Amino acid sequence: MAEYTDEYFTNPDGLKQHYRDYNRAGEDAPVVLCMPGLTRNARDFEAIAEHLSDRCRVICVEQRGRGFSDWDPMPSRYRPVTYVADMMALLKHLGVGKVIAIGTSLGGLMTIMIQAMHPGTLMAAVINDIGPDIDPKGIDRIKSYVGKGTPPQTWQEAIDAVKTANAGVYPNFTEEDWRWYTGNLYDDLDGKPALMYDPAISQNFDSDETQAAPDLWPFFQAMYSIPVVALRGGLSDILSAETLERMAEKHPDLVPVTVDGIGHVPLMNEPKCMKAIDDLVARFL
Repeated sequence: MAEYTDEYFTNPDGLKQHYRDYNRAGEDAPVVLCMPGLTRNARDFEAIAEHLSDRCRVICVEQRGRGFSDWDPMPSRYRPVTYVADMMALLKHLGVGKVIAIGTSLGGLMTIMIQAMHPGTLMAAVINDIGPDIDPKGIDRIKSYVGKGTPPQTWQEAIDAVKTANAGVYPNFTEEDWRWYTGNLYDDLDGKPALMYDPAISQNFDSDETQAAPDLWPFFQAMYSIPVVALRGGLSDILSAETLERMAEKHPDLVPVTVDGIGHVPLMNEPKCMKAIDDLVARFL
């Protein structure tokens, strides 16, 4: 496994945010910034971070209220505009002016917003299973479980809950896969699973359309100036095949990749995802 260090920075509201720093590729290596989905954390990027770490410095950040980052005492600040400001603070902390972004779901939405709000920050981008049109069916599915239910008391309860929520997303998962996937979402505290996100993140997500189904096409136009890889799960209920096709038609330098047999989201350990990301990164080596 590639080595990384656990690091922290202070965001504009004074909260400490955690990130993994895979920093062994050399001083002149391009920097890849990995931003996870709504309830997710840095662990989701282990495979792709290790894969790229011989060529790139890879930063896997955890948004406020996720992973080992501080929970926000003001849940109203759990919104994409705040997260984008946090990412700009992270880049300032790192002393990095330009990055290749890899954004999964909410992280992909943030990627689009960064390019629109802070042009020149991104050299290229990988957008994982999100686009300018977001299917409301997927939003409703996510709303049905984020911040809901009773916390599991055992690891088997946690696995069962994760499986119930995601059985249609990863229909070919084995029991071992489900244990691994659940282990990415929960931390182990004295043998018991502890959820690695603040349930209060659901408050804005339930009510704020900027996190649910915004019109992102005007923002997406800003992406036309950089090369993009757009990943989609073939069973995705968030990014439709039609939206991905339209993205590829409108964007002059976009590579669409569909991973059959999974939903929202591809795990980026799939060979076709890794190849597309390799090809994108190679343009900056």
